[in-house]
Amino acid sequence: MGGGSVKTGKMPEGEKTRQCKQEEEQQQKEEKQEGLIEFYSSYQELFQFFCSNTTIHGAIRLVCSKKNKMKTAFWSVLFFLTFGLMYWQFGILYREYFSYPVNLNLNLNSDRLTFPAVTLCTLNPYRYSAIRKKLDELDQITHQTLLDLYDYNMSLTRSDWSTLSTRKRSSRSLLHHVQRHPLRRQKRDNAVNLPENSPSVDKNDWKIGFVLCSENNKDCFHQAYSSGVDAVREWYSFHYINILAQMPDAKALDESDFENFIYSCRFNDATCDKANYTHFHHPFYGNCYTFNDNSSSLWTSSMPGISNGLSLVVRTEQNDFIPLLSTVTGARVMVHDQNEPAFMDDGGFNVRPGIETSISMKKEMTVRLGGSYSDCTEDGSDVPVQNLYSSRYTEQVCIRSCFQLNMVERCGCAYYFYPLPIGAEYCDYTKHVAWGYCYYKLLAEFKANVLGCFHKCRKPCKMTQYQLSAGYSRWPSAVSEDWVFYVLSQQNKYNITSKRNGVAKVNIFFEEWNYKTNGESPAFTVVTLLSQFGNQWSLWFGSSVLSVMELAELLLDFIAITLILAVRWFRSRQQLSPSEPPPNSHDNAAFQDEAPAPSAPHRFTVEAVVTMLPSYNSLEPRGPSRDGEVGHE
Repeated sequence: MGGGSVKTGKMPEGEKTRQCKQEEEQQQKEEKQEGLIEFYSSYQELFQFFCSNTTIHGAIRLVCSKKNKMKTAFWSVLFFLTFGLMYWQFGILYREYFSYPVNLNLNLNSDRLTFPAVTLCTLNPYRYSAIRKKLDELDQITHQTLLDLYDYNMSLTRSDWSTLSTRKRSSRSLLHHVQRHPLRRQKRDNAVNLPENSPSVDKNDWKIGFVLCSENNKDCFHQAYSSGVDAVREWYSFHYINILAQMPDAKALDESDFENFIYSCRFNDATCDKANYTHFHHPFYGNCYTFNDNSSSLWTSSMPGISNGLSLVVRTEQNDFIPLLSTVTGARVMVHDQNEPAFMDDGGFNVRPGIETSISMKKEMTVRLGGSYSDCTEDGSDVPVQNLYSSRYTEQVCIRSCFQLNMVERCGCAYYFYPLPIGAEYCDYTKHVAWGYCYYKLLAEFKANVLGCFHKCRKPCKMTQYQLSAGYSRWPSAVSEDWVFYVLSQQNKYNITSKRNGVAKVNIFFEEWNYKTNGESPAFTVVTLLSQFGNQWSLWFGSSVLSVMELAELLLDFIAITLILAVRWFRSRQQLSPSEPPPNSHDNAAFQDEAPAPSAPHRFTVEAVVTMLPSYNSLEPRGPSRDGEVGHE
């Protein structure tokens, strides 16, 4: 009876143990499921979970076909090839976006138009009284030069050449400087100057030019021209500019005679007055008048057409002119925007005498995108060139200012045609002996863009241009010229003998009210870029933005697993480092205190190991035989 009571007491204890183990395992599972942050134990588990649950098309094929290695390899290659193609398309889209393309927008506007500024020049370099004597001396030297080179006797009746030729000159006179830059002939295939001039000239074998030397005369070059006319005009202009530069006050050249040049001026059938024009002097084009340049009272065209524009009757006879400087007759006209200088060499054209020239205009505005889309400038403040003109920024203003600043820096003086920088003075060979040599050298570098002016000067982001078309007719006609010239002679003191070559008429008007605006807009914006990305992503994988987030999650999990594995590997390396005892060593301090003699280390080690092993027999359920024995005892 006693043994039976023992057996019945032990059976519930074993069941309780098993129940405890099951409850412990169930608790571990619940704790594992309730974790806030979960990391995968291996890369295989990570990618298997991703391919089984992602919304990206084709990824599931990498898992469901894992038992078929051929299919798995095929879908793997196809999957990553598709990824590569998609990101190749992404690269193309990125490159297109960062090239900043633009769309050109064309708008037609209809409104009353502000009339542009109109500059009219006489084409008659005036023989001003302040420089008349020096010009007469220069003409005499040129007369002798033409006689030596071409055997041409130029008849000039305005001066007494015998008096001028016998006049005593100092060593620094005009003749001295002209002799320093003589006009000579040169063989086309030979750069050596002839020792003396010969009257006979073979046009096929010779070029004409003048010699320019450095200040110490060690370096000289021949500024040659294929045309003798061009050579004589350039040589004469060079000395003419020196004469102008010697004038201490430019106002001495201001001898404007508006009424003697402009016989009639009307705008919108109203007579012009002095408040409607400004005057300036051009070295080659003579007296110039700019109409409608006053920003306080600008003209406005009420209607298009010839009767609603500017109408001028101008005198084209060259009175007291300089024949060696000006070889054309008539007038020069240029249409430009307000607050812009009139560069007559660039945009002007000539008006023929005895002709009525009707110029119709079409306004055109251009608005460019700045910043990354183009290198245009808003007002020129970000251009590394100082604006020497008292006007707003234009590309031509910048280019001329750049050349003038380089001229002052390299040659020590300023070119007379362009504004004078602060602290500089105009070039004059009485003060700057070799400025001509420096100027022509610098001009060659400027045209070859060695100075970099064409790169430094950028286009303005907003500019206004006028498209011009001209028509010509005889004026006055044969049947009306008598009474027209008679009225002009009575009212405007018109007393020209060659009537038709002494007068011309100019009409400038808007052809229509419509004006064109050329604007730019971004062709590839951020919205367009994202839309193209979405199109490519849907094309290759048929997924959405959330699929991209799944890829981001995969990347983060991959990095996290890599870090965890790296930390584990690092810790295992530290445990196996030489600074700590290996697992089979017996350096434990507890063992060292009871260490036996060196004769029996192995026996002690075995006994120590045996004493450290725990006994698991007490945790095992006892068998029936052992229970019986115990109960019997």
